[in-house]
Amino acid sequence: MTPRSRSGPLVGLRVLELAGIGPGPHAAMVLADLGADVVRVERPGPPGGLGPADVTLRGRRWVRADLKKSSDLAVVMRLVHRADVLLEGFRPGVAERLGVGPQDCLRRNPRLVYGRMTGWGQDGPRATQAGHDLNYLSMTGALAAMGRPGSAPSPPLNLVADYGGGSMLLLVGVLAALLERERSGRGQVVDAAMVDGVSLLCQLMWSMRGISAWTDERGVNLLDGGAPFYDCYTCSDGRFVAVAALEPRFFVQLLEGLGLDPADLPEQYDSSRWPELREQLASRIGARSRDEWAAVFDGTDACVTPVLTFGEASLDPHLSERRSVVEVDGVVQAGPAPRFSRSVPGEAGATRVGDDTHEVLDDWCAGEERS
Repeated sequence: MTPRSRSGPLVGLRVLELAGIGPGPHAAMVLADLGADVVRVERPGPPGGLGPADVTLRGRRWVRADLKKSSDLAVVMRLVHRADVLLEGFRPGVAERLGVGPQDCLRRNPRLVYGRMTGWGQDGPRATQAGHDLNYLSMTGALAAMGRPGSAPSPPLNLVADYGGGSMLLLVGVLAALLERERSGRGQVVDAAMVDGVSLLCQLMWSMRGISAWTDERGVNLLDGGAPFYDCYTCSDGRFVAVAALEPRFFVQLLEGLGLDPADLPEQYDSSRWPELREQLASRIGARSRDEWAAVFDGTDACVTPVLTFGEASLDPHLSERRSVVEVDGVVQAGPAPRFSRSVPGEAGATRVGDDTHEVLDDWCAGEERS
């Protein structure tokens, strides 16, 4: 997709992405989805990871450059001079050693917003250590709260640290710095760390813990599966429904749909009788199939939904109508989000791996003499 064919609220924004994995590319994808002209700087040779199958790499143009070569570094620094945003996800100190650290880049372009994505942050005792999503969850208290009592904590895919606390926090920081640049005329460095982001996501749990409404024991709290009206249940066909009837008015509709009389059950928030309430709900839900219950609760406020697989989610009428999940060139993927009333983002594009170095230089650096 060329800059001239883009649409969205970020049209005209130039983003230089130093190739990495995980939350950095995800953040760059979101910026591209919203109209930014994202150029990914990748080392020569085949891309790592999933390659063309990685839809988090959609919407890019590619520049092939080995930053350890002075000639390639010079090309990248020409693009830095013209960029609004740079994203990098190296360990602390690596970008500096390669000559593309914040001081080098801001000296070349004082208006640059330099976004740094790490797990542990740019400082602190663990800053230079390796880690992955699960490690950052484990050190923030979040992982200890996930799973069933008496069992090991359950990894929640890599959604919470990599993307919720990682790419989303990086995007907030970059967009805030761009807004501030309109006032000051100056760029700055954004230090986004997954441990910071996960801790921020856990703020409600910290609040509840502060008033003794949350304990460190797993699986006994309101939102960790401890409450029988906020959990998943097995149906007669071995599939599952998700029950999230937190508020009393929704709980009443849950009981109506299940055909249970509130007078025969414990009070909803009497935690001492939650095991008894859970047994009643599990018995009733287990008597019918998942899709039967989905039909019963469809259109109600009981907050009961079927637990869909990825394959089933791609066919769901609601997700399809909103284009939350789309198919591009035979590849099913998430559609651009969020939506805007005037600035309409473009459609999700297919991932195209190539070398657009000359095209990008002609586009970004028009009028400059090539070095």
